[in-house]
Amino acid sequence: MAYAINGDVQLYYETFGDPARPAILLVNGLGSQCINYKVEWCQMFVDAGYFVIRFDNRDVGLSSKLDAATDDPPYLVGDMAADAVAVLDACGVARAHVVGFSMGGMIVQQLAIAHPGRLLSMTSVMSSTGDPDVGRSSPEALTFLLTPGPDDREGAIARHVEGNRIFGSPAQFDETRLRENGAAAYDRCNHPEGVGRQLRAIVGSGSRTPELAAVRIPALVLHGDQDKLVDISGGRRTAESIPGARFVAIEGMGHDYPPIYWATIVSLVTDHAAAADGRMPA
Repeated sequence: MAYAINGDVQLYYETFGDPARPAILLVNGLGSQCINYKVEWCQMFVDAGYFVIRFDNRDVGLSSKLDAATDDPPYLVGDMAADAVAVLDACGVARAHVVGFSMGGMIVQQLAIAHPGRLLSMTSVMSSTGDPDVGRSSPEALTFLLTPGPDDREGAIARHVEGNRIFGSPAQFDETRLRENGAAAYDRCNHPEGVGRQLRAIVGSGSRTPELAAVRIPALVLHGDQDKLVDISGGRRTAESIPGARFVAIEGMGHDYPPIYWATIVSLVTDHAAAADGRMPA
């Protein structure tokens, strides 16, 4: 198994494809492990000519758990952005196209703010800027988000299914697929306390809007028009805050990325990356 190191934190990562190709770093959302980015989806990027890196954020999956942390929040989104840089370092990647979903989009935004020299392009998906007036959850989704997850396997699987029922893509609800995904996540690592710490990091990090105004990284912002966990206004604000950013609303998509949307997302991201490669200095 491969690990990157950021201080006392170990970050588990996996790679796909030829390291000589341009790199795409995939950054996960709240409580999400790297396996959420399916191997088949990663392969679509490889087939398009990219070297793909996926990793577990701190406090989930096979990366370090900060159980002994006493500060509240024990870390911020900026610390998680530094984790992503450590993964790039471990892979020998000087600059990458970075793609983040949900909390991962927040981490990608922070990368563009604090580590612009490591980015070729950025794509923020189903995310927001940290401003309290946009990207709000529906009442049902907020209640779900603030309810601690269960420790038992069947409970964790049921919670995964229920979450997607509440805020996933309405026309793509597939209980069999979702139960399989929930079981795989539980069997690899179930750590509700870490999810809680990640949530506190999001809240504690505040707004990125003023700093995003200075970002000059080529930016793409994607958001589903059926997202009930992070309202599409969060994506619109993100794009409005970054000079020159492109915003794309994906019809019918909620706060998930079921297989029907894979080709669309891959095409949007790789077209954006190719354009960025053409205008960034060597």
